[in-house]
Amino acid sequence: MVKESVREWCVVDLLKTTTDFFAAKKVDEPRMSAELLLAHLFAEDRLWLYLNHNRPVSGSELAAFRVLCRDRLDGRPVQYITGEQFFYGKPFAVDERVLIPRPETELLVEHAAEFLAARKTVSPECRLLDIGTGSGCIAVTLAGLFPHSEVTALDRSGEALDVARGNARKHGVLDRIIFFQADMYDPDLVLRFSSPFDVIVSNPPYIPECEWDGLQKEVRGFEPKDALITPQGIDAYLPICRTAASILKPGGALCLEIHAEGAEMVRSIMASEHFGSISVQKDYSGFDRIVSGILD
Repeated sequence: MVKESVREWCVVDLLKTTTDFFAAKKVDEPRMSAELLLAHLFAEDRLWLYLNHNRPVSGSELAAFRVLCRDRLDGRPVQYITGEQFFYGKPFAVDERVLIPRPETELLVEHAAEFLAARKTVSPECRLLDIGTGSGCIAVTLAGLFPHSEVTALDRSGEALDVARGNARKHGVLDRIIFFQADMYDPDLVLRFSSPFDVIVSNPPYIPECEWDGLQKEVRGFEPKDALITPQGIDAYLPICRTAASILKPGGALCLEIHAEGAEMVRSIMASEHFGSISVQKDYSGFDRIVSGILD
C-alpha cells in the first residue's frame, strides 16, 4: 500500500490559502484576518510573516491555526481571538467585556490632547475624566502622553474596569489612573467628585436601537450591546453634558465622540449647558465624529 503524502505548508502558502478561503466565505478583511491570526499563532507581528515567508508550518501549528480560523468563521472578531487591538500605536488587551477600540477614537485622543496641552500652560498638573472608559484605551493613552496629569477612568461595568486596569498596568500608568465605577446616567454623579477637572472626554454609546439589526454580525454577536446602543442613540449626551458643566473648571473642555448624523443635536445640547467655542471634527472618512466645547 502506498502511503498518501501529507501536504507540507509554509507561511506564504498558508496565508494565501487562508485568505482565499476567508474571501470565499465572505469574512470581512480576509487578508488582514489571515495575517493577524497567523502572526498571533507564532507570537510575532505581521512583518515577521513576510520576513519568514518560507518558514515551514508544523502539524501541531497547523492544527492550532485551524482552531483560530474556525473561530473567525463563526464571526468572532479577530481582536477577541488574539486578545489584542492596537490603539494609538500601542497594544491593548480586549475581550468580550469591552468594545474593540476603533481608529476613529484616536481622533478623540488627539483632540483631548490639544486641550490638555493648552491647560498645561496654566497648570502643569491637569485633571482628566474619561466617561465610559471600557478598555481604558483613551485614559491610558492620555496618561502616557501627559505624565504629570491625574486621570480618572469611569465605567459602570466592573468587568470593563478590570480590563482597563490591566491595560494601565501593561503600559506603566496604573499608579496614575483612578478607576471609578459609576453610571454616567446617575443624576447624582456630580456629588461623587471632590475636585473639578480640566478636560472631560467620552466615547459613549451612540448607535440607535433601530440600527442594531443592520450592524455586522461580528458586532451584534460579540461586542457588549449596552456599550454601543441606546434607545435613540443620543440619550447619553445630555447627562454627560450636564455632569461636565458641573465638574469642569471654568474654561475646561468637553470632547465627545458622536454618531455621524448626531453633530447638530450634540452641538445644541452642549450649547444649552453653557458650552461655547463648540467645534465639529470629521473622521478619516469625512463623517462628523468629534464635538468639543469650552465651558463658559
